[in-house]
Amino acid sequence: MDRQRLQARLIERFEIDPDVARIVAREAADLADRGVYAADFDEPLRVEIVITNLADAPEGSTLVERWNWWLGALELSHGEYQRFRVRPDVV
Repeated sequence: MDRQRLQARLIERFEIDPDVARIVAREAADLADRGVYAADFDEPLRVEIVITNLADAPEGSTLVERWNWWLGALELSHGEYQRFRVRPDVV
């Protein structure tokens, strides 16, 4: 997972604050490094996978809400994703 590339794509796609993009990109990189996603889906977590799934979140959601929404779905279906959520009070 190219953390810098993801951060840039998040800013570009969702037009958000770079600090928020940095936090979400860091969590995505941690998720990729742990190999949880790769083990569940038989492919590594890539930038475009993150962007595509965050774009599916309910319209009007903040980036943190989008990230946590996706992780919530992954938690329900596979478990082990809760620890990668972003606390809304830290952004």
